[in-house]
Amino acid sequence: MHTDLIIVGAGMVGSTLALALRDSGLGITLVDGASLEPAPFDAANAFEPRVSALSAASQRILERVGAWPGIMARRACAYTDMQVWDGSGTGSIHFSAAAVHASVLGHIVENRVVQDALVEQLRRDDRVRLIEGARLEQVRRSGDGWLLTLADGQEVRARLLIAADGANSLVRRLAGCETREWDYLHHAIVTSVRCRESHRRTAWQRFTDDGPLAFLPLERDGDLHWCSIVWSATEAEAARLMAMTDEGFAEALGAAFEQRLGPVLQVDPRLCIPLRQRHAKRYIQPGLALIGDAAHTIHPLAGQGVNLGLLDAAELADALLKAVARGEPFGDERVLGRFERRRMPHNLAMMAAMEGFERLFQANPLPLRWLRNTGLRTVDALPSVKAAFVRQALGMSEDLPPLASPLGQR
Repeated sequence: MHTDLIIVGAGMVGSTLALALRDSGLGITLVDGASLEPAPFDAANAFEPRVSALSAASQRILERVGAWPGIMARRACAYTDMQVWDGSGTGSIHFSAAAVHASVLGHIVENRVVQDALVEQLRRDDRVRLIEGARLEQVRRSGDGWLLTLADGQEVRARLLIAADGANSLVRRLAGCETREWDYLHHAIVTSVRCRESHRRTAWQRFTDDGPLAFLPLERDGDLHWCSIVWSATEAEAARLMAMTDEGFAEALGAAFEQRLGPVLQVDPRLCIPLRQRHAKRYIQPGLALIGDAAHTIHPLAGQGVNLGLLDAAELADALLKAVARGEPFGDERVLGRFERRRMPHNLAMMAAMEGFERLFQANPLPLRWLRNTGLRTVDALPSVKAAFVRQALGMSEDLPPLASPLGQR
């Protein structure tokens, strides 16, 4: 089979790119090893353990590809405030949407909800060919494009190949793309819990001696007592916490969180995920581009991973649409280089900032503890500085791709 463009990986980022390009006139094929069928949604179901903190820029992207109504028809929790504090000192900082005259800072949404809303759009549109339940076996250069061989023997040729197949990207490995990576020596425990007190539409984050602990607000039928937990801990401590009973874990969690929302009353099943940072040395080759976690993975400290990936998709879509409009060869390295030049510095800067925060808050020497607590208190007392952070988080930057821009243009 021949097509113009193959996207491998129909997760949130790959599906968003496919939808963003459906009006391009290109033949688009989306390949995934799983079955792409939205699950019937029941508001009474337990929350999925993996969630994303979607920024306003990500919301605009999802609105413009038609997926946002499907997300809101399921469930999402808007949050208006963020409270961060150092558990080993007195420093704290509070961010508010009201400070920049915005209604919300973002939305906490289960990844499965986002995925199903995107797949609904894909299934309604025959401009994107879906090949599902198809495991990738081989990737190799073929003439001026790529040849993919699937496990069932099917072969697909395309001039442009997009790797959107996650942190352990098989496309990246088979195409010989090099990465820089390192282990954080930490694991993240994720689950959902119900607390005695309402989260008040606030995202909470405490830096503990072992690692950051986040309580991200969830909502079920108006109930504001549920939170998604992301608890970063050393491997040994994570193993100890995972071995606890639900009652023991709830007690330990409440103590680590300083009972800010009262006792933890209910704990859903827990997942434990090793934390590793990874960044591709190049996002592109001739006829190949990496996006999302296939290009970079980041510490879940600020929940920015999916936002970076959606911006990758929006930026690549913009580069390809402009190339098609100009009659340029869309798989050419010069075209793809425009995407790489815009996204790589932004992603590296965010990764460096998260790495710096992680190292600073893991530091035990007294001068560094004093520095981080003083810094938090100082910034908290500077409304203009805090407002700048909030604007950045909201996607109010002028340097956004059209799909993410408030005005739909750059």
